Amino acid sequence: MRKRIDLNSDLGESFGQWQMGDDAAMLKIVSSANIACGFHAGSPTGILATLRAAMQNNVVVGAHVAYPDLVGFGRRNMDLSYSELFADVIYQIGALIGLATTAGTDVRYVKPHGALYNTIAQDKRQAMAVIDAILALDKQLELVVLAGSPLVQWAKDAGLNTVAEAFADRAYHADGRLVSRQQAGAVLHDPQQVAERMVQLVQQGGLMSIEGQFTPIEADSICVHGDSPGAVEMARQLRLALEQQGITVGSFISATIVEEAK
Repeated sequence: MRKRIDLNSDLGESFGQWQMGDDAAMLKIVSSANIACGFHAGSPTGILATLRAAMQNNVVVGAHVAYPDLVGFGRRNMDLSYSELFADVIYQIGALIGLATTAGTDVRYVKPHGALYNTIAQDKRQAMAVIDAILALDKQLELVVLAGSPLVQWAKDAGLNTVAEAFADRAYHADGRLVSRQQAGAVLHDPQQVAERMVQLVQQGGLMSIEGQFTPIEADSICVHGDSPGAVEMARQLRLALEQQGITVGSFISATIVEEAK
């Protein structure tokens, strides 16, 4: 069977005069775009421009929801109450839906950002606030989650479809956890190494951990960070390597539609 994988990237994160990443270039490479919703990054004008560009490039759009933390870029832990986080997630998705409608596209999934992403992978109270918010707004939205985390089962038990995600430029422990950014070797910078690891992930269902052990990781999507140095070139080489191995790059949303039509 011909293999398929989604490539996603965090986009729409520029704010006024402060530019983050190269959205135009990344949208010609990825198949899904996680668009900032204003809580950790992104201004309405910039978000709208990115949404329009995504529509023009036939890239599927998702809401990149976060803690209300512009100063910390959403990377600081916050102990929000269930009700506050529930409302924050609905607010962000709703804002993006409004802008997306104007741009002629639809919001099809949700991917939490930064500290929120890492927290709900393990913290059930905050995880349920996010899950319940999505279900209350639109049960058709899918939730992008860290592959192998407890969040996968919590979401499925609640009736929410999930998309398991791996990170192209991050090292993994043998138990499937991401290596902390504070640890040497946590972030990978060699495009060829990244490409080879992701081809292995798709073809063999796992990759080598930082401990030197093969680690099974079942992923439907690969995140290529758009704000790291050399991000665009890394993404290009990764897509080329996948396609050279006969692996189709396409959104998980498109794959779901195709499967349902059979």
